[in-house]
Amino acid sequence: MEVQQFYYDNKIVKNFIYATMLWGVVGMIVGLMLAFMFMFPNYTDGISWLSFGRLRPLHTNAVIFAFVGNAIFAGVYYSLQRLLKARMFSDLLSKINFWGWQLIIVAAAITLPLGYTTSKEYAELEWPIDIAIALVWVIFGANLIGTIIKRRQRHIYVAIWFYLATFVTVAVLHIINSMELPVSALKSYSAYAGVQDALVQWWYGHNAVAFFLTTPFLGLMYYFIPKAANRPVYSYRLSIVHFWSLIFIYIWAGPHHLLYTALPDWAQNLGVAFSVMLIAPSWGGMINGLLTLRGAWDKVRVDPVLKFMVVAITGYGMATFEGPLLSLKNVNAIAHFSDWIIAHVHVGALAWNGFLTFGMIYWLVPRMFKTKLWSLKLANFHFWIGTLGIIMYALPMYVAGFVQASMWKQFRPDGNLVYGNFLETVTQIMPMYWMRAIGGTMFLTGMLILVYNIIMTIKQGSKVEDELAEAPALEKVTAKRTSGEGWHTWLERRPVRLTLYATVAILIGGMVQIIPSLMVDDYIPKISSVKPYTPLELEGRDLYIREGCVGCHSQMIRPFRSEVARYGEYSKAGEYVYDHPFLWGSKRTGPDLHRIGGKYSDSWHFNHMYDPQAISDGSIMPSYKWMIKNKHDRSNITAKMNAMVTFGVPYSEEEVANAEASMEEQSTKIVENLYADPDFASAYDADKAAAAEAGEEFVEMKDREIVSLIAYLQRLGTDIKVKTEE
Repeated sequence: MEVQQFYYDNKIVKNFIYATMLWGVVGMIVGLMLAFMFMFPNYTDGISWLSFGRLRPLHTNAVIFAFVGNAIFAGVYYSLQRLLKARMFSDLLSKINFWGWQLIIVAAAITLPLGYTTSKEYAELEWPIDIAIALVWVIFGANLIGTIIKRRQRHIYVAIWFYLATFVTVAVLHIINSMELPVSALKSYSAYAGVQDALVQWWYGHNAVAFFLTTPFLGLMYYFIPKAANRPVYSYRLSIVHFWSLIFIYIWAGPHHLLYTALPDWAQNLGVAFSVMLIAPSWGGMINGLLTLRGAWDKVRVDPVLKFMVVAITGYGMATFEGPLLSLKNVNAIAHFSDWIIAHVHVGALAWNGFLTFGMIYWLVPRMFKTKLWSLKLANFHFWIGTLGIIMYALPMYVAGFVQASMWKQFRPDGNLVYGNFLETVTQIMPMYWMRAIGGTMFLTGMLILVYNIIMTIKQGSKVEDELAEAPALEKVTAKRTSGEGWHTWLERRPVRLTLYATVAILIGGMVQIIPSLMVDDYIPKISSVKPYTPLELEGRDLYIREGCVGCHSQMIRPFRSEVARYGEYSKAGEYVYDHPFLWGSKRTGPDLHRIGGKYSDSWHFNHMYDPQAISDGSIMPSYKWMIKNKHDRSNITAKMNAMVTFGVPYSEEEVANAEASMEEQSTKIVENLYADPDFASAYDADKAAAAEAGEEFVEMKDREIVSLIAYLQRLGTDIKVKTEE
């Protein structure tokens, strides 16, 4: 049998490890900035691109796609070559994958702080970047599959099953959720509206967690834990059950993010049922990972790599137990919109993704640089400060969530809310926000320790060279099952068929949920009084999206006594038919805004955006002074309205043609209302006089951004009339 020599490509792995560490530090620093904004909301006052609403999506994208994404590529490129006994299919594709992904991250780091966002959680990037993501992902997939085809190892190991499922499913999720219509170079509208958009988004959002933050890391777990422990995987049969049940069940669970919303009950209940079932395969994987360490516990006590991996698997188990728990309607009624969800998300992100990445880096770098880890003591210190950081982060957020839910729902004997002012619930949990910031600081400190330790390890090591390996060429065998060959063993040497079966498994759940929402006319009951936004309101809605207001405010009043008493009539599906995209939100740092229209005067909104603390003492909302000053560019309104017409929004040709006049008329009325406030009138006239005296251009108030935003806020929830008892 001919033995062939070849070289593993280690340089691409090294590049992805460097990128993982760089973006990990950046993403965590931004996250810590956000944590401190809860105590000091205006410490970036006046700098629009450093505001909370714009930095929050930057943090999530940096941590998920930059830190975790580069870690996935590093682990996959290292393990895939060794599992298949083959160099990557194409060095060129590997380089395009690396540099293309870094350019996407840089594009996100520029556009998100500038306010270019779709507002859809974990999918905020605008359409040109979406296209780039799809192209780079296909390049990664081509390299992955090409390497599998030219392999020298007949059977496909379990880790690669998860890599294949990741590639296929993320491609499907990204493409379907990113269906949008561009109206300019960096502005688009979602092709879906309201309830449909919410369903598609959380089908994507939940499964982005499943197939970007979970399945590739399970593949890495199946490779790196046996390697680090020098033990075989506990159960081959369990890995088979784990893989197929997980990828089939996970894809159905997205609607549990939308319980008690305007989503139809059948879709909500479907999400609940499959979410509960999901605990079985999730814990099957956790058990398989932990029991792989049987007989190696003495090594775990002294090896920081295994310590990180044990806590990572434990964090995965905790998060995947809590997920099904949160999908139960009675639990979700308490937890949703609260800080409980923040705790849940970060247990998974910090422990599962973060710690598994740290363990992988500590294991990989010394081997690639042909040396030992520079300091085991520092690695162990990183482990303990990181673990304490997770606890200090998560526990206060659980407490905050319970406090919020309790205060939101309490009634007095006379039937009124005990805490009618939403701000009372905020001030009670400020100590928990301080503790969260301390925990985040500890976790970031651990990350910086890792970077220092790895830099010192690299300095004492050798230059990374492509690694020489040898293996016999793969001989052709019959495509049919041989005598005594198990069905799955046969499938493992048929990678194309395995990929097709995995694709079918994930498509079934997606089609059952998505197709009815798009094809059935009566899916959303129509409400005749619901009309499209006026041109000025549409422009104001885009400003609301630009500033990331959806990150702190929901627009979905659930049918609970407490929410109706606090916010007004519960939300109806038909009220959102013209919302491209939907803006239901997933967290209430501030109150729900769906019925805010007409509740306060135009002057109140103006002053509230200028100085929230002057209006509501103790508020943690930042000011938006730039919106008061900036002239609003409304020149693209015709293209925006035509895009809406394409989606079926019933703007007439006359309405589109008269958009400028309509905006002029509505903005003039708002300014007249503002002038009714003597303080506004005197300050505005003084500014106008000062500009004239200085010979500077003066922007009329009716042309400023704040006026468009006020128009939108005053529209919210006013399309339906609710009878009240006199």
